[in-house]
Amino acid sequence: MRSWYFVHKWTSVVATLFLLMLCVTGMPLIFRHEVDRALGYEISPSEIVDSGRRVGLDAIISAARAKRHDDIVQFVLTEPGEPWVRYIRLGKTVEDPEASAIDGYDVRTGEFLGEYVLDRGVTSFLLKLHVEMFAGLAGTLFLGFMGLLLVASLVSGTVLYGTYMRRLPFGTVRRRRSPRLEWLDLHNLLGIATLVWFLVVGVTGMVNALTIPLFAHWQRTHLAQMSAIYRDERAPPTGTFEVGSPEKALDAALAASPGMELSFLAFPGSDFASPQHFVAFLQGTTPWTSKLLKPVWIDARTTRVLGTCDLPWYLTVLLLSRPLHFGNYGGMPLKVLWAVLDGLTIVVLVSGIQLWLRRRHVSFEAWVRSSERGRDELDPEDHAAEVITRQKAIGRR
Repeated sequence: MRSWYFVHKWTSVVATLFLLMLCVTGMPLIFRHEVDRALGYEISPSEIVDSGRRVGLDAIISAARAKRHDDIVQFVLTEPGEPWVRYIRLGKTVEDPEASAIDGYDVRTGEFLGEYVLDRGVTSFLLKLHVEMFAGLAGTLFLGFMGLLLVASLVSGTVLYGTYMRRLPFGTVRRRRSPRLEWLDLHNLLGIATLVWFLVVGVTGMVNALTIPLFAHWQRTHLAQMSAIYRDERAPPTGTFEVGSPEKALDAALAASPGMELSFLAFPGSDFASPQHFVAFLQGTTPWTSKLLKPVWIDARTTRVLGTCDLPWYLTVLLLSRPLHFGNYGGMPLKVLWAVLDGLTIVVLVSGIQLWLRRRHVSFEAWVRSSERGRDELDPEDHAAEVITRQKAIGRR
């Protein structure tokens, strides 16, 4: 138990301020889409009656190229819940990791809806702070390590809670004792009440921190292997053949995978495709399968489907962790629940800071005695005041 106490104390001390920052910035990010929509940062389709007519993807891509002559199309993207909008991502080169623009078009009319706002607005600022602390990959990995400390703190705290509460009814908050003891009881109660949620958010946050390394590993290994399998040795050298119709490539991918819809289409030469292939990343239509991706390889010249594959287990875990981290599985009710639990967790963290500031050196033996006797022996001044009060009461009797 002494070892568990040491682990809980110091993992909490090291990680608490960073976890508090993550909880505070994470609260508005739970409602990121709603906030962006209210501030006018999200693209919305036109308010028209759906006639059933659809503008082809080739026409939309041609419009995007005509609007930005110096840019190259990298991806065609969709967003969940926006069936009428196609996003065209363009860059200076096809493999450029930075997008120069992301334009939205209405598939019913072909109308240009606007440019998706990149790195602007309060939620973009909060997201960068929450994900990387404006320190790039190093900041992301550091916050992932803080998540590891959080898991250690939660596990050790759970073990200690059983010892601490063995002489007290579950959920006891001793309000008539010293303020410090009340804070300690409240900290323990809210900590155990939010344990499962905080553990889920902590673990998924650790997984999300590995997004860049995991996708980079997949690109170097699995993507390269699949591209090699479907490479046509008789094909002309890269860049000398004319790429086929993206619309036909997408239609072929959807026909080969019934019941699925487009997440994004990677153009030949981009980060998620080889120079000889389109790669369509499809998703399901249920709350569960819509979070997963299925890549479909399509020959860039003939637009013929060459094959499909499943993502490796580590990317499946990553894709399921992303929406779970922000509560994006059950619509607004789950988001509200996530926000309430986030608020309770902030109280746990603030109470932990309060306890640390009030008493920096607490021995394990004193902590055990306080739980066994129900007396605040962690604070001698409060305990002395309690003794004087009892002596006065005895004198009156």
